[in-house]
Amino acid sequence: MASATGIPEARSANHGRGEDEPLLGRAGDASQQEDQGLQFNFVIGTAVIAQVGIWILAATIWASVFVQPLMLFSAHPLLNSAGILLTTQAILLLQPTHTPKQKKQGTNIHAVLNLTSILTLLAALVVIEYNKIDHSGAHFESPHAILGLITYILFFLQAIIGIAQYYTPGIFGSTERAKSIYKYHRMSGYVLLILSFATISAATQTTFNKNTLHIQLWAVVVASVITLVGVLPRIKKQKLGLGT
Repeated sequence: MASATGIPEARSANHGRGEDEPLLGRAGDASQQEDQGLQFNFVIGTAVIAQVGIWILAATIWASVFVQPLMLFSAHPLLNSAGILLTTQAILLLQPTHTPKQKKQGTNIHAVLNLTSILTLLAALVVIEYNKIDHSGAHFESPHAILGLITYILFFLQAIIGIAQYYTPGIFGSTERAKSIYKYHRMSGYVLLILSFATISAATQTTFNKNTLHIQLWAVVVASVITLVGVLPRIKKQKLGLGT
């Protein structure tokens, strides 16, 4: 907008920032446009990089499982990798939203994707526990098993708290109080994604993987890093309480 002198007025230092400013890049680089559908959120900004990484990871695991004779245990890595794939999609979908309408729509689908992920992970846990009992195997002894148990528990807590914050805010005393801790839910979500990749990495060091599946640690690490390179730059500073 021009001033009375005809000289364009300087824009406010905060113009285009806030929830429109990603952790890396320019304001608006990772934001859903007003006329765009939610489906575009899966590829906005660096999301394409994240998609490449998470699909490489899933394909690596699935290929290693399907080239071997299928058994009950086969469902464990298949379900776990599918759960992490769904969780990643849920994150990518919600990150670019910034208007009230986008947030409402995005949160509802985010919840559905994460609920499906939780059910998938729960099924994976049931499979491995049944398999352990059926073969009189040791429970939660390896680093992978311990990390896996921690990851499962945190996933379930994350889902319960997230649903309660948004759909039953009265539990926290008021809607405003529930909103005040949204940032912690977001932070823990990113930490949990990283923990999931660490758990998958630890799985490559198990005896069963070394003798049967042969999933390579380097392949998991590279795919995980690629995924995070795509996910983390899209983090909105204000949503984590890092900006004004």
